[in-house]
Amino acid sequence: MRYNVKHLQIYLFFLCIGAFFSCKQGQRPDVSGINVDIKIQRFDRDLLSLRGEGLEKADQELSKKYTNFYADYTQRIVGNGRFSGPQILSLLYNDQAYTDLNHDADSVFKSFVPIENDLNQTFKYIKYYYPKIKVPRFISFISGFEVQTPIGDNYMGIGMDMFLGKDSRFYKAIVKNVPMYLSRRFTPDYVVPRLTETFIREDMFPERDEDNTLLAKMIHNGKALYFMDQVLAENVPDTIKIGYTTKQLGWCQAYEDKIWAYFMENELLFSTDYQKIQVYLSEGPFTPGLGEKNQSAPKLGVWVGWQIVRKYMQENPKVTLQELMQDHDAEKILRASGYRPK
Repeated sequence: MRYNVKHLQIYLFFLCIGAFFSCKQGQRPDVSGINVDIKIQRFDRDLLSLRGEGLEKADQELSKKYTNFYADYTQRIVGNGRFSGPQILSLLYNDQAYTDLNHDADSVFKSFVPIENDLNQTFKYIKYYYPKIKVPRFISFISGFEVQTPIGDNYMGIGMDMFLGKDSRFYKAIVKNVPMYLSRRFTPDYVVPRLTETFIREDMFPERDEDNTLLAKMIHNGKALYFMDQVLAENVPDTIKIGYTTKQLGWCQAYEDKIWAYFMENELLFSTDYQKIQVYLSEGPFTPGLGEKNQSAPKLGVWVGWQIVRKYMQENPKVTLQELMQDHDAEKILRASGYRPK
């Protein structure tokens, strides 16, 4: 279901890669002259600071300062449209679990300065390639594990309670709804990569309806990851970009030729059967049908798509990043990549 918030879901469609550290794609452009000044607004703290001011006043102050985000927060993120802003605030202020969650989140995120610095650098690169891109407001909040990085009208949210660290006491309590293979990635070092991925996928390059074959989806995902290669800090590990463990990444590298052979032998590349191909694109602890003792990595189609795009750009150095992102001919990209893992 889509709301005014472009994607109110735990955006955990993490993607893949072929080396532990981000692949160097040549000299980075000089972005020192590009002006970006991101400051994360602490909605979480503002909400709590107004606890003693009365519900109506708190509602008015938060609505005035946070406009579209506050409306989405009360009506879409923690609310469902059936309660007013003051009613939602009353529920939150009187919920001990919400207070405890805020306490832990504030302990983890005492300062957002390091994250702001990384976001500023990432968005300088984004604006280098796409100067007309409008940098959104960034707003931190607590949702009770409802959404991680929502994107709405002129804002992106940071669901702090979904970046507390894999050993957070709360994640063990929600394991039925959020399995450990997902919550192990709820750490602060995922904040900037997840925000970047969401912005790329939802604001810049949303998937097209006509990209309905497995190959088209592989290339679409591969391009998103390759874009992340170009704009994230060069020391961001590929494991974090995709959400793999080091072991899962190593498995992909060791069996890359066999993964590709499996796709070819089962004639999967041009399949449009959603249920059939989604298993190679979706999150999970492993990919059913491949590997022994459930040791395979998940979303292997996404990982292979990334390798194809990287190989394509390596073999075609005159192609610009903008030209790559505008090219929707997945078959051409595959052919021109010369991708033949051995």
